[in-house]
Amino acid sequence: MTPQPPRRPGFFAYYEELVGTWTRRLRNRQQAEDLAHDTFVRVLESKSALVEQPRAYLHQTARNIAVDAYRREDRRGAMELQAFDQSMSPNGDPEHFMHAFQLADSIERALAELPLNCRKIFIWQKIEGLTQQEIAERLGLSKNMVEKYMIRTLRHLRDRLDALAP
Repeated sequence: MTPQPPRRPGFFAYYEELVGTWTRRLRNRQQAEDLAHDTFVRVLESKSALVEQPRAYLHQTARNIAVDAYRREDRRGAMELQAFDQSMSPNGDPEHFMHAFQLADSIERALAELPLNCRKIFIWQKIEGLTQQEIAERLGLSKNMVEKYMIRTLRHLRDRLDALAP
């Protein structure tokens, strides 16, 4: 009988640790759970069988996903500044811009109240123009589930924006 190599723990053994670490960093358990989910999806889609240190690999993958999300938010802020600069041109209507800016801010705050998948689906479909099928493939969900997330998001936005209306 040949000796068996020591069995390494699988990726799922580190789930709670990953969620705990990112809950402390993000100060939001729901966002940490969403990040952990995205991390596991990415890891399981990769060639994770070749990974020597699954714990380190998971934490690095989560860090990369979080940095990517931060960079996207940073680019969005830069686009808002560019829009502001354009609105202040001689042909721009500053009052119209301020109304649009306030509406965008209200939408952003309302979206922040939702789970990460709801936000992703809304942005990918409404801003980036992806189809529900493309989003479903990215997230590893059914098209029906993507549609349910979108309905939930749109209802939430409608409720929040109706509450702000004069």
